[in-house]
Amino acid sequence: MRDIQGLLARLFDVGMVVLGAAIASRIRFDHIGGPDYYMPFAAFSAAFSLTLFPSFGVYESWRGRSKLVLASRVSLVWLVVQACALVLMFSLHRLDQVSRLWFAYWTAMSGGLMIAGRFVTHAVLAHMRQAGMNYHHVAVVGCGKHCESVTKKIEEASHSGFRTIAVFNASPEVSITSRAPVFDDFDTFVAHVREHNAHEVWLALPLSQERVILRFVNEFRDDLVNVRFIPDVRSLALFESGVSELLGVPAINLLASPLSQRAVLQKEIFDRLFALAALCAVAPLLVGIAIAVKLSSRGPVFFRQRRKGADGRVFTIYKFRSMRLHSEQAGVLSQATRNDPRVTPVGAFLRRTSLDELPQFFNVLRGDMSVVGPRPHAIEHDDLYQKVVSGYIHRYRIKPGITGWAQVNGLRGETDRIEKMEARVAHDLYYLGNWSFGLDMRIIAATVFKGLRGVNAY
Repeated sequence: MRDIQGLLARLFDVGMVVLGAAIASRIRFDHIGGPDYYMPFAAFSAAFSLTLFPSFGVYESWRGRSKLVLASRVSLVWLVVQACALVLMFSLHRLDQVSRLWFAYWTAMSGGLMIAGRFVTHAVLAHMRQAGMNYHHVAVVGCGKHCESVTKKIEEASHSGFRTIAVFNASPEVSITSRAPVFDDFDTFVAHVREHNAHEVWLALPLSQERVILRFVNEFRDDLVNVRFIPDVRSLALFESGVSELLGVPAINLLASPLSQRAVLQKEIFDRLFALAALCAVAPLLVGIAIAVKLSSRGPVFFRQRRKGADGRVFTIYKFRSMRLHSEQAGVLSQATRNDPRVTPVGAFLRRTSLDELPQFFNVLRGDMSVVGPRPHAIEHDDLYQKVVSGYIHRYRIKPGITGWAQVNGLRGETDRIEKMEARVAHDLYYLGNWSFGLDMRIIAATVFKGLRGVNAY
């Protein structure tokens, strides 16, 4: 059944690519046929969508997940598809023939149709669920707050298609509050699960409850029931990053990057395309700033410094120079302070508006950095804070970013107190544990709107 649904979804998307191109042609040229490039361009995009959409998880089951995130992912991958099609048309020397207005209409139309189709599907399924249809009945086995947390998430996300029909309290000495009936007798609970044809049994238990886990697995081994383990590892795990697969063996991530290999690939593709587009868009501004920096004081246009990136690898970061040339004591790096005499007037403006960071898009193209991620610090500061700030080392689990969650929340500038760095690290770890394309888009948008008002940057 799932294969059929996936095939239908792929056919729908291809249909929307072609339909969007036809509608755009009708709007732009007053007839559906369009110029000679119309059908080849649409065919290229349809082929790229069939290849890239599965790679970005567009056709995975979205039961229990955010529709907003789904819309963001479809939009992003569709833009990637169109970028790939543009590159192909350019390589075939046909891009100069393409109507930019038609292309914009087509991109917006097809993207909107694909998202609208998914929203309609979700609305139909939600209506069916409100009528008591298309639900997966879930029985939860657990103890304490972790069990209550799982059942509460099911109740709050009724649109997701899960409904709790029973809860088994594995530790009767600690009561569990739930809308569903709570059992403490094993046989009664099992009979209730089978009588109500539960689809899922979720074991929300700590790792120490091995005997209870085995008991339920053995009990339902011969039933058509999905038994899933949702371990309570909050006291051990740094991130709620779920399960990964190593050599075909499932592994629970306790201290590891919460981003899967697929997520890393998606982020890499987005970073390179965004950086390329940004550099093309701000090229005149880069030239103007370079001239202003050169005229402001003697010295190079760019400031270069060694920073640590993903997995602690050292790279050279680029910024527009904002200070006059000066010497530093070996092994010591002085941060800029308010009214720092080393900062030039041009540099003060660049730092306040974050325009000095623009050359880092070259770092993104080189693969040293990401558009969004924890901000990299000087190696001298890394060596200092790594010893005194808990969790600091985990900032290296992904590539550093031009902007980040800490920066858009006002945590910029001088870290003259250890509390400031602890706050930055806390925000960086939150970003790592809650990463999504939607969050990246929020951070980028906030950076654009807040970048010109950096009161803590000097």
